[in-house]
Amino acid sequence: MKTEKIIVDQNTNVSFNNNVDYCVGTGRLGLALTEEYLKELKFVQDMIGFSYIRGHGLFCGDVSIYHEYEEDGITKVEYNYTYIDRIFDSFISLGIRPYLELGFMPDDLASGTQTVFYWKGNTTPPKDYKKWTDMVIALLKHLKDRYGEEVTSWPIEVWNEPNLPGFWYEADMEEYFKLFKETFNAIKSYDACFKVGGPAICGVKDAEWIQAFLDFCKKEGICPDMITRHHYTVEFPERVGHYDYSKLQDPKERFENLKSTRDIVDSFEEFKDLPIHLTEFSTSYTPKGVIHDTNINAAYLAQQLSRLGDMHEAYSYWTFGDVFEEQGVPTSLFHGGFGLVAAGNIPKPTFWTFYFFKQLKLFGSDCVYRDDNAVIVKGDCGYAGILWNIDGDDTQKEISLPIKDGEEQSLIVKTVDEETTNPLKLWHDLGEPAYPTKEETELIKSASYPAVSSSIVAPLDGLADIKIAVKRNGVVYFILSKRNFTPDRGYDYDRVISFH
Repeated sequence: MKTEKIIVDQNTNVSFNNNVDYCVGTGRLGLALTEEYLKELKFVQDMIGFSYIRGHGLFCGDVSIYHEYEEDGITKVEYNYTYIDRIFDSFISLGIRPYLELGFMPDDLASGTQTVFYWKGNTTPPKDYKKWTDMVIALLKHLKDRYGEEVTSWPIEVWNEPNLPGFWYEADMEEYFKLFKETFNAIKSYDACFKVGGPAICGVKDAEWIQAFLDFCKKEGICPDMITRHHYTVEFPERVGHYDYSKLQDPKERFENLKSTRDIVDSFEEFKDLPIHLTEFSTSYTPKGVIHDTNINAAYLAQQLSRLGDMHEAYSYWTFGDVFEEQGVPTSLFHGGFGLVAAGNIPKPTFWTFYFFKQLKLFGSDCVYRDDNAVIVKGDCGYAGILWNIDGDDTQKEISLPIKDGEEQSLIVKTVDEETTNPLKLWHDLGEPAYPTKEETELIKSASYPAVSSSIVAPLDGLADIKIAVKRNGVVYFILSKRNFTPDRGYDYDRVISFH
């Protein structure tokens, strides 16, 4: 095991913007009508607590908002909010608000028949832009009537990945810009307090699209409230049977790609410093990307979370749970689903990466150390940090932390790695049951929680020296805080544990 030293200077202030809990992704909104979906979301909210949730399918048939009918030879429109009210009521009861992605096209309003996914979301422009904007504004009015003025704080994104022909017919840039302009102007005319962004692109020709989008906005006198894009970090996958196998890309290259978007935005005087939202990010971009269920996914994303706030006001992991059907109903418990949790509320290793970053945010905002494999913050009661190891040799971190009062410290360490927290391995060793029984589910879940260890640290010469092992593909969270020793009369711990 190799050794790495970290020396912390409490007077050093390191830039670190931890927005881990701003938003999380979901499968299409209609899935929120199912019991398993809500159980998984409640678990995630109880443990992490995201502010917003973004998903596809707001205007798709299973949510059933838009309808046309004929009366006296005239085509008329009516709206139905039964399901969307039920969905958003559930979100709000769980402490999370919608990040409104406007899409896909209702069948009655679509100009064509192209669809995407197993559930056939229509991805063609509207046959009538006035009917489209009327539908959008009617929904916003309804939401304000139901939930009050807070609705104006719910971010709005126009469409999803229009630079991909599967998500927007022929990836027609000019047609998307028309959609954005008509939608943006209609919303702002209704209530300028709403925040509206785009172009929600992913991967293909991203720089070209961002540049052209901002050129268009400048020409039309439009100022989006945020620029939105997506961020995935694998090469093109190989499909074997039901599953997709991908190689991770160099994280430095992916960060440089993100910076290119920041540079383009800031090259416009009108749009300089405009917020950029990553409304989707993950490693693999397929719902059968086997890496999602692994410990390497957790370690790789720890580094991502340590840096995504450098250039982005918001970033939304895709997705919170495995209730997801883009390529059909999942055929097995661990199927490479996007979710932080698997069916039965089994937290995957990556769940704990997000949980640790949320705990770090709650602990303190003064970052005193950050590198490619660690971030440490100082709070009122001590220090907390996250350490990770991206597919490298087992490492022992020797960390020196300044302690002013010289009093004893309690060190709590929570470890997630291939040995301590690996539900995938237990499932595999059980025979990979596609549909585990209740007993098997509970057994697999028992292997999905971090290992917790503790020790007492006595500072010397104003420094607390601690040693923490971070094994291959591991993520470790630690807290070092003042030990308040308050033994009861007659209780002697050393004597208690000395019995033979």
